[in-house]
Amino acid sequence: MDAVNSFTNPKSLAVIGASNTPGKIGNAIVINLIKSGYKGKIYPINPKEKEISGLPCYASLSDVPGDVEMAIFCIPARKAMETAEECGKKGIKNLVVITAGFKEIGRSGAELEKEFMAVCSQYGMRVLGPNVVGFIDTHTPINATFLKGFPPKGEIAFISQSGAILASILDWSQSAGIGYSKIYSLGNKADLSEVDFIAEAADDPNTKVILCYIEDVSHGPEFLKVVGEATRKKPVIILKSGTSQSGALAASSHTGALAGSELAYNTAFKRCGVLRVSSMSELFDLAISFVNQPVPQGDRVAIVTNSGGPGIIATDKVEAHGLQMARFDRDTIEELRSYLPAEAGIYNPVDVLGDAKADRFRFALEKVFKDENVDSVVLLLCPVAVTEPLDTARALVDFSRLYPEKTVVSAYMGGKSLAEGAALLSGSGIPCFSMPEPAVAVIAGMTSYRKMKERAGAEGRKTDIKPDLKTVKAVFYDVKRDNRLALLGSEAAEVIEAYGIAAAPTILSQNPDEAAEIADQLGYPVVLKIASPKIMHKTDVGGVISGIQSAEEVKNAYVNIIENVHRYLPKVVPYGIEIQKMVPKGIELIVGMTRDVQFGPLIGFGLGGIFVNLIKDVSFRLAQGLTSAEITEMIAETKAYSLMKGYRGDSPVDILAVSEAIRRLAVLATDFPEITEIDINPVFAYEDGIAALDVKITLS
Repeated sequence: MDAVNSFTNPKSLAVIGASNTPGKIGNAIVINLIKSGYKGKIYPINPKEKEISGLPCYASLSDVPGDVEMAIFCIPARKAMETAEECGKKGIKNLVVITAGFKEIGRSGAELEKEFMAVCSQYGMRVLGPNVVGFIDTHTPINATFLKGFPPKGEIAFISQSGAILASILDWSQSAGIGYSKIYSLGNKADLSEVDFIAEAADDPNTKVILCYIEDVSHGPEFLKVVGEATRKKPVIILKSGTSQSGALAASSHTGALAGSELAYNTAFKRCGVLRVSSMSELFDLAISFVNQPVPQGDRVAIVTNSGGPGIIATDKVEAHGLQMARFDRDTIEELRSYLPAEAGIYNPVDVLGDAKADRFRFALEKVFKDENVDSVVLLLCPVAVTEPLDTARALVDFSRLYPEKTVVSAYMGGKSLAEGAALLSGSGIPCFSMPEPAVAVIAGMTSYRKMKERAGAEGRKTDIKPDLKTVKAVFYDVKRDNRLALLGSEAAEVIEAYGIAAAPTILSQNPDEAAEIADQLGYPVVLKIASPKIMHKTDVGGVISGIQSAEEVKNAYVNIIENVHRYLPKVVPYGIEIQKMVPKGIELIVGMTRDVQFGPLIGFGLGGIFVNLIKDVSFRLAQGLTSAEITEMIAETKAYSLMKGYRGDSPVDILAVSEAIRRLAVLATDFPEITEIDINPVFAYEDGIAALDVKITLS
């Protein structure tokens, strides 16, 4: 990441389009560079000026003596091409293109951006932008933006695709007293993207937590790799907005209909350990907490409050987030009972009652902090006449320092009367909220990060599968030669069997007599299904007849199916009739795959059968690198899992066989990128083994 590192601390830079006119971007950037205390050389470029803000101004880059590491563009888009040529000839390696008027305005701008980037690539120049507000590094220091103000030093790196959001956050942060290590505006991401700057911030000793506001991810595989490595070093928290049109999935299968672009992002973020939030307030609540508090060592939360209502609200949120209410040991309970009023709550939450002064809070906090069954402490305080918010805050600060391994947050639920105590808590590194819900939410987010890091050390993907690749390639060759994208059921069954996934025997027949011979070979009973890639729902057109017990019945069924299909779909010419060996009924499951544009194949699992789209009991994971631990998680997330374990006296099914089928399907999807969708619905799960009944595979 040398190209990115030099962005934060260039030895020299040129501001192309610098200006003496207040209000112009070229003027604001020069002033911000000077005011920030930047120690490198600044070269304003403007043929109409001799001096800008006390600095010598040059007519062109060629007039600048010596080398220039970086150029900041504050010029119209129409001049970008010739200026990029000048920069390349000057040997400049990094460009910050403030200039707008590229792909964000439409087709003409996109063409200009493409041509501009071709010039930059020719000279090996890296580009931040176009259409950005610039960047800030408080530790260099450097402020290469046209924004107002310069934030204090801090440990938060903030990366934003939106310049307007960055400007608003920077303005708010200065009044809130929030410090930053680095701030980057991404703009159009024609070259450098969030991936580059997340990687840079992950290795930055001045950064403790990385925040991102993004609207899309351009390079999914690279994002997964780089961000996955970054989250093992420090938290990466992302607010992702919008729904990427390029990531929209064709809903030609059950799996595709249940998946979607946003689900793909959620699945990808989970894989690489990103904490996804849904609002700016959540983004910064978590950031402040990670900077100031230790990551919880466990899930056990204790609540101390002077009001029952907020205590109940917080308790509900603890359980809703999958955390545990701490169970105090006997000594803690007895000590609380001996000191607190008889009406007080002594278990958890600890309710010290509305008439509690700071001494009662201090006693309760001491006992709760000391208890080894407590990982995190939440203090809730409501204002009443006898409340001592400042002294209570001092007590919480004292115990948080005495027990630095425990995570501490608070909610001072009031206004002016609590402001002094709330300010003391915030200034002492204890996040202080105005309501209980965000206080519990940050503990949940931090706990999720701890669990992610623990999972990162789990076993990798097994590679012991030895599929019959020749068979799969031969099937795909025949399908493409036939100018088809959808495989017939018999072809699809052959493909999954080549990967060791058990399927009910299925063979294609061309006439009634051949069908009868195949049925005799397979053994009765059998089911007959129409074979046509143009018919999605075979039963709707009378294309399926099951429970057939003899050769004569097979011949009659064959004729009936052909007549049914001709009546409903007279223009469809079927490929024949598939004969399938009927297998015993088991628990109906679905296993499928759909391919996301950004992140590749997604594997889905859940309840199958005819109600799959109604119940929508499906969980997803990325196929690439899918581990046994992830498969276990995705099965356990579904309602199907309750049935699989044995429901109301039924015997449990072979969960290991189901897991293995999911694993093998993931390998198939990874091995053959031309597969866009796979749908195995239903898969019958038995006490011993599985059987895939209806298999659909679609190629790109």
